[in-house]
Amino acid sequence: MEYKCGYVCLVGRANAGKSTLINALTGQKVAIVSPKPQTTRNNILGILTKESSQIVFVDTPGIHTTKNALDKYMMKNVRSALGGCDVVVYLVDGTKKLQEDEKKYINNLIAKELKVIVAVTKVDILNYNKVYPILAELGEIKGVCDIIPISSIKGQNLDVLEDAILKYIPASSEKNFIYPEDEYTDKSVRFLVAEIIREKALYLYSDEIPHGIALDIVKFDDSDKITNIEVDIICEKDTHKSIIIGKGGAKIKKLGEDARLDIEKLLGKKVMLKMFVKVEPNWRNKPNNLSEFGYNDGLK
Repeated sequence: MEYKCGYVCLVGRANAGKSTLINALTGQKVAIVSPKPQTTRNNILGILTKESSQIVFVDTPGIHTTKNALDKYMMKNVRSALGGCDVVVYLVDGTKKLQEDEKKYINNLIAKELKVIVAVTKVDILNYNKVYPILAELGEIKGVCDIIPISSIKGQNLDVLEDAILKYIPASSEKNFIYPEDEYTDKSVRFLVAEIIREKALYLYSDEIPHGIALDIVKFDDSDKITNIEVDIICEKDTHKSIIIGKGGAKIKKLGEDARLDIEKLLGKKVMLKMFVKVEPNWRNKPNNLSEFGYNDGLK
């Protein structure tokens, strides 16, 4: 039997659908999802293992212009992921016009001799007349391995995408899997818990607030029947703190209720969740803060 195993980097602009795709491919809630840009901050592995193959997907932050040290950290993650992958899947949002900078980015990937597959996302909400011009425009780019229209929500053409990926990752006569077959991500439970809380904040608060917060899990006491979790929510301004807490504590109570339900699904047990809001001015530009909150591995 031939075995295949390799790394696949998911790249694209913010909100192109990278996190939704990695969740759909692995069948697990590996990465948080929201309609707001820069939802993903870290490289997150989603591991898809079958009898004769293991594909390690790397979900990267959306490509964007950097404005602070946290942004630079996120873009460094993208470059790092590209350096160690066997295949790149560049995601194009099918609901938007293909931008010149996207075509330039794809050409740059090809120039680096990377195997590039382009996936056009969200085709379930489009008709053929809207998808075809994007496919035709992408078809003019020389060196793209495959161009595949997909829907992560409907599962459309995900099997086609998987088959295309398998054509380009290393093969071996011996089982060459990198991770245990029952693992679906490299991230710890504590990381996943913090991401769940941040996802709920992205939905609950106005645009600027969730982008300016970090989560610091200060207590994670796991017993057989119940898990006690205490979390510091770090924000940059006193005005943001007031908004996060809300009148009479209503907003932070809602945040806790929404997050606790998903955390209980993740852990399979009852959770006691306590959250506290702290102000750390301009933390997104301070290396010590970035390190403390898990955002500056090797950042220069």
